[in-house]
Amino acid sequence: MIDLYLIIQIIVALGLVISAVVIYVLKDLLSAAIGFGVFSFLMSLEFYLLQAPDVAIAEAAIGAGLTTAIFVIAIKGTRKPGVSSEEDEL
Repeated sequence: MIDLYLIIQIIVALGLVISAVVIYVLKDLLSAAIGFGVFSFLMSLEFYLLQAPDVAIAEAAIGAGLTTAIFVIAIKGTRKPGVSSEEDEL
């Protein structure tokens, strides 16, 4: 009989694959950055399930938290091609 631990690990692994495919398919950079945050959170959960809590905490803090925030700030600081801003017209 399959135990609960194995079922949770399979669900997390499937979530990792699905989120990676979604990130690859997305055209909007902000959505992809948020998807990357979800992927990093699932990776930290997987590390915790593999009994590596120190790596899980580092992945959650840096991967899901800091890197996602930096991506979002960088994307918000750019503009889409072909869209003019008021500063360009001056």
